[in-house]
Amino acid sequence: MLVKDIIQAIETYASPVFQEGYDNSGLQIGDLNDEVKGVLISLDVTEDILQEAIQRDANMIVVHHPLLFTGLKQISGRNYIERIVRMAIKNDLNIYACHTNLDNVHNGVNAKIAEKLGLQNTSILSQMGNSLFKLYTYAPVDVADKVREAMFAAGAGTIGEYSECSFNTHGTGTFRPGQNTNPVIGEPGGKREHVNEVKIEVLVDKAQQHRVIKALVEAHPYEEVAYELVQLHNANQELGAGMIGDLPQAMDEQALMHHIKTNMKAACIRHTPFSGKQIKKVAMCGGSGSFLLKDAIRQGADAFITADFKYHQFFDADGKILIADIGHYESEQFTGEIFRDIINKKFPNFATLLSSLSTNPVNYYY
Repeated sequence: MLVKDIIQAIETYASPVFQEGYDNSGLQIGDLNDEVKGVLISLDVTEDILQEAIQRDANMIVVHHPLLFTGLKQISGRNYIERIVRMAIKNDLNIYACHTNLDNVHNGVNAKIAEKLGLQNTSILSQMGNSLFKLYTYAPVDVADKVREAMFAAGAGTIGEYSECSFNTHGTGTFRPGQNTNPVIGEPGGKREHVNEVKIEVLVDKAQQHRVIKALVEAHPYEEVAYELVQLHNANQELGAGMIGDLPQAMDEQALMHHIKTNMKAACIRHTPFSGKQIKKVAMCGGSGSFLLKDAIRQGADAFITADFKYHQFFDADGKILIADIGHYESEQFTGEIFRDIINKKFPNFATLLSSLSTNPVNYYY
């Protein structure tokens, strides 16, 4: 198994096209064609994580947080980033990061938090726009089914829990073959042809568009395949930031704090004042999620669990919602389980290793 095989499995689950513009997911150090002896999974990459990988005979490290966000102008060991780069290269270690694309997919970081908290009826808190496309194409009636099936198999036509969705309109297509063509219908340089065709419309998401178009062209009988791909402003219910869901039973604020602290293994929780209300609907965002506070309030959440709230931002709750800041590391510490499950499902006979180390740079004095 090669490094690129591991990456393909992860990126099929969380395509890099869904990462935020500031992000730098992908292979940060290494060679796509290296043979993988073992994979060590961690939230961050540190010098201690590299030492652990070496000791456990793992030459690939998969992390959530990228080591490199911007370019390096020199690698002389002046800081921890440069030291990690030098150490990784010297020891032939491959470092791969999958960051905000894993945050933004439906079964990503926030779904893992919801799972740990036992939430039900979950959905994306702030759905992503501009990630859906409408694909229109035209096929002769007798091959329309074949063309549709090929596009469906490539991932087109999914809306929520429904698959193989399309809209079809019958009409007449015309064309006149040129002298250098090889038409399925008519003769090169012949007369204008009229063909009974079906206009097929399907939804395609950003990650699948190239695969779907390739499948369309391969399945279509025409030498030149007519299609239109139009970007939509519709929100994509399967992609976006944060998540919201319901507790199985309402609980008071003190009980919620205990529930969060226990299940998220949080050392402490910073929170807004208790109001005495019962908590049923809970919003969450792994990592720095203060930008989603208004979305949580707008969707009627009773509590919002995230990290990295600044002092003045707590005032923005304005008595409308309970903010629970559990810490950045604490909110994302179970992300490694997602990577482990992805790799184990694709390669069941390959052992993945979850790091035994905490990479949390924040410590607490009790």
